[in-house]
Amino acid sequence: MTKIKLCGLRRECDIMYVNELLPDYIGFIFAEKSKRFVSVKEAEKLGKKLDERIIPVGVFVDAPIDFIASIVDREIIRAVQLHGKEDNQYIKELRKKVDCTIIKAFRIESEADVKAAEESLADYVLLDSGAGTGETFDWSLIKSIKREYFLAGGLTPENVTEAIKTLHPFGVDASSSLEKDGYKDKDKMEAFVKAVLSVDNKKCWQVL
Repeated sequence: MTKIKLCGLRRECDIMYVNELLPDYIGFIFAEKSKRFVSVKEAEKLGKKLDERIIPVGVFVDAPIDFIASIVDREIIRAVQLHGKEDNQYIKELRKKVDCTIIKAFRIESEADVKAAEESLADYVLLDSGAGTGETFDWSLIKSIKREYFLAGGLTPENVTEAIKTLHPFGVDASSSLEKDGYKDKDKMEAFVKAVLSVDNKKCWQVL
């Protein structure tokens, strides 16, 4: 089954939505420049209401390692996603402080970007078109990538099925396409999850 990650949650109703839909991962964004930013205090409050079957991921941009470690230690998040210029040395140092999954995001514009993703020491890489642009990138660049990855960038309920059938990613990640007037929309989130699950006809869908 393709893993599902819904990113940029910041309201209690967002948590209620995902508790019904049960994606594999959700994302809390700790980058202050993001319009989906949540404080550590807010994420902790939201996380306490999150279904324990869902893994909360903290999204960071060039954050101090000790800051990330402190959030992991408080069990606010159970995975880390890096969206800045963090290199393999940074990941090595981070591993000394945290014992959880590390995901490194890469903006894919060329074969060189794909090679850099393949050489990352992160547990998984996330391949994107850019920071929240809501646009897809040239998928032909990654058809031969030699590692598992999350696919992001412009994924919608309308195109995610094609993406999975074409590329067979480990997981898919969506955020801006699931919003209405700047906030998460339950109908769009449900449509996205249904579209992903429809690829595997062995799994029946039922909203709890």
